[in-house]
Amino acid sequence: MIMNVIACHRLASSRSKVLRRVAARPETSPPPKSGVLLRFAARRLVSVARLGGGLVWTVVAASALQAQDMSFSLEDTGQVAIDPAAVTDGPPSAVMSAALGHYEAKRYAEAAVGFNQVVGGNTGDAAAKQHQAEFFLGKSLYHLKLFQTSLSVFDTISQAGPGHRGYADSLQWLAQLASELPEPAKIVEKVGRYGLPALEQFKAPKTLKVYNQLLYLLGRFAYDKGELDRAVDVLSLVSEESKFFVPATFYLGMTHVRQRKSQPAIAAFRRMLDKVDSTGLSKTERNQYRNLAWLSLGRVYYSAANQPSVSDDQMRSRLIGNAVDAWNRVEQSSEYWLDALFEGSWAFFLSDEYSRALGNVHSLYSPYFSNAYYPEALVIKAVTFFSNCQAANARATVARFHELYDPVQTELNAVLTRYPDNVAFFNFLRAVREDKAQLSPRVKPVVTSALSSRSVLRNLEYVDVLTEEEARLAKLPQAFRNSEAGSMVLQEVALAKSFAIDEAGNIAKERYNRVIKELRDLMNQVDSVELELTTFERGQLSEKARAQQSAAAASKGGDVVVDEEHQIWPFKGEYWRDELGFYRQQVTNLCRR
Repeated sequence: MIMNVIACHRLASSRSKVLRRVAARPETSPPPKSGVLLRFAARRLVSVARLGGGLVWTVVAASALQAQDMSFSLEDTGQVAIDPAAVTDGPPSAVMSAALGHYEAKRYAEAAVGFNQVVGGNTGDAAAKQHQAEFFLGKSLYHLKLFQTSLSVFDTISQAGPGHRGYADSLQWLAQLASELPEPAKIVEKVGRYGLPALEQFKAPKTLKVYNQLLYLLGRFAYDKGELDRAVDVLSLVSEESKFFVPATFYLGMTHVRQRKSQPAIAAFRRMLDKVDSTGLSKTERNQYRNLAWLSLGRVYYSAANQPSVSDDQMRSRLIGNAVDAWNRVEQSSEYWLDALFEGSWAFFLSDEYSRALGNVHSLYSPYFSNAYYPEALVIKAVTFFSNCQAANARATVARFHELYDPVQTELNAVLTRYPDNVAFFNFLRAVREDKAQLSPRVKPVVTSALSSRSVLRNLEYVDVLTEEEARLAKLPQAFRNSEAGSMVLQEVALAKSFAIDEAGNIAKERYNRVIKELRDLMNQVDSVELELTTFERGQLSEKARAQQSAAAASKGGDVVVDEEHQIWPFKGEYWRDELGFYRQQVTNLCRR
């Protein structure tokens, strides 16, 4: 195969519920089943590698979810109103008084035992005191860092509605728990029960941090439910001075993407970039959001360029140029850099910039990224050679694809049959993450890449958090562990962990199956290229393929052109890290011969 590659080197470089209902609380109908949260994970685009194909940026959309007012009535949430006047009060029992004393003295384990007794209705306390005890039980468990059970308590209170004496104040504790528990704990859902008016109590100067965090969580709830107009309204309220402004603005941009509104999406991502260094985020968070903003901008510009409504070639070229510029700004140290490099390859190919498209592919297959998985890059390469009538090189690339990935597909399917259920697949996921899975060298990078998505890792983190909570419980005084409160915590964490393991296994398995399907689709596309090659060699090209080759022949995109900021260095088989992303491959068009 011709490998005329050059480096352009830059010179300037409900579970157990505490779950007993308060005895005096009126019975309520159960809340409606919640829909599955749809979360955005910034992963690679879905590309169409057929001749003349393009890129499609897919964003998960809510299915069968209709927008509704965020100011839910109790009937909307499946709750029955509790008349606060009907919640009787009276003097505290001795157990309640002692529990409050323990809480004031920061003896939270003893306090939790007492409050749990009051909640159970065994102390003779009036309903109002039981409400108070339940609220303080949630706080005591929080201070003990038993976050999952604390969440269960505040979840129960939030389901009870405004008639519960602790309903309004529980919002602040839900916000605090959102900083302690990962996203799969679904705190966003619980905050979503309240609606925007309930947040007004936190609009005071001393609680603005909580207010902005709750706005972000409420906006996320609307986004996840597919209520896009409401998501825009709520996310836009987050203050520019808040540390939640940048993540809120990212979801604001993504909401506009789902609404197919490119201009406000671009504006949102650029506001992220303007504020990312000035809102109190950690260095890791700043880098992540900055690179995510550039990646997202590239995708929006590219998607806009390929809309049918864009018929002006100059405008299309300008949008693609903006996309490439955005992708080039993703830092090489970022987890998104290879995605940006790969996506840029498609932009170059569809702009007839063949030398740059193949230069990016050359970088992707460097030894520095031996664990990367971008099989579609070879599809780009094969189609590029075919478009330029280099049949021998195209066939060699197709053969290389089959050599690399046919065995991978076979082994991926074989591995899947060994882990039939979610728990088994979770154990496989854990083994992969700990580098203990028995995988061949050819399939290990593929599986590692497939199981490294943020959605998978977040669920794995949740299981780890619950495991740590089990360990914290084991270190608490025996008197607490042997109490009803201790038993409740043990049951709650064990059940939550069981659900989390099942969910983590399910998400990982879905991701794994998606990789298998995507590889199968790519194989079909490679087969199409192979078929076109056969017809080309017989002189029986389709009209579409002939048009593609004519366009390539008229283009000068195969030439390597440098400017005063670059030098040309011939590639002699040795990669240099500072040249990655700047390789160019001369593509000679043979259609004219």
